Amino acid sequence: MDLKIAFVASDAPIAAESRARLAARYGEVPTDEADVIVALGGDGFMLQTLHEIELRGTPVYGMNRGTVGFMMNEYHEDGLPERLRGAEEAVLNPLLMRAETTEGQVMEALAINEVSLLRAGPQAAKLRIFVDGRLRLAELVCDGALVATPAGSTAYNYSAHGPVLPIRSEVLALTAIAPFRPRRWRGAILPAGAQVTFEVIEPLKRPVMADADSRSARLVARVDVRAEPKIAHRLLFDPGHGLEERLIREQFA
Repeated sequence: MDLKIAFVASDAPIAAESRARLAARYGEVPTDEADVIVALGGDGFMLQTLHEIELRGTPVYGMNRGTVGFMMNEYHEDGLPERLRGAEEAVLNPLLMRAETTEGQVMEALAINEVSLLRAGPQAAKLRIFVDGRLRLAELVCDGALVATPAGSTAYNYSAHGPVLPIRSEVLALTAIAPFRPRRWRGAILPAGAQVTFEVIEPLKRPVMADADSRSARLVARVDVRAEPKIAHRLLFDPGHGLEERLIREQFA
C-alpha cells in the first residue's frame, strides 16, 4: 500500500524548492489526510510543525534544509518511501505551561523543548520554586530558570549548563540560568510526572517573562509546568540516527 505523504516547508528558499521537487516526484496529499508528514527546514520549523498537528498524532519525518537540524534527518531525494517505512519512531510528550500574569490573566501553552522564565528588566529575577506543591527553594536570584524535556535537554538547557537527558529517561531537567544566589545551585533532575511551580518575588520591581517554545507571557507572577501525557508527538528517524543516539553522541562532542 502506498504511503500518503504530505510535504511542508519553511520559508527558506532551499526548503521551498526541495518541497516542490519531492511533491512532484512522489505526489502529495493535504496534511489532514496524510499517513506521514515530511517537514523540510530546521529545528525551529520542526517545532512549528509539531505544534500545528499536536492533536492529530501523525508521524513527522524531518529532512534538514536549515542549519543545525538536531531533530531532522539528512536530506536525500532518492528512496523516500523506503526511508519512511524503515524509520524508527520517537514519541515525545510536551510540557504544559500555565502562566498567570500580575494582572490575573492566564495563558496556557505547550512546549516540546522547554519552558523558561527570564528576567525582563535590568534587575535579576527572584524566584520561589515548588515541586509538587512542596517548597524546595525559597529564593533563587538569577537571570531565569527553565524546565526541559529530554528532547529539549541539548537546546537552551544545555547552554545553561543543564544535564543532557536520555530520551527514555522519564525525567525533566530543572536548570538555573546565570544563578547569583545560591551560587552553587545548578538545578535538579525531577521525575517526569512532577509539577514545578515558580512564584515570582517582587514581580513588578523585578519583571519576568515566561516562554514555551517561543510563545511568551509577560509580567508573570506564577508559572506552573508539568508534562502533558495526553499529547504524543511522533518523530521518525533513519535507523541508527534517532534521538537516543543523538543525545548520547552530544555528550561526547
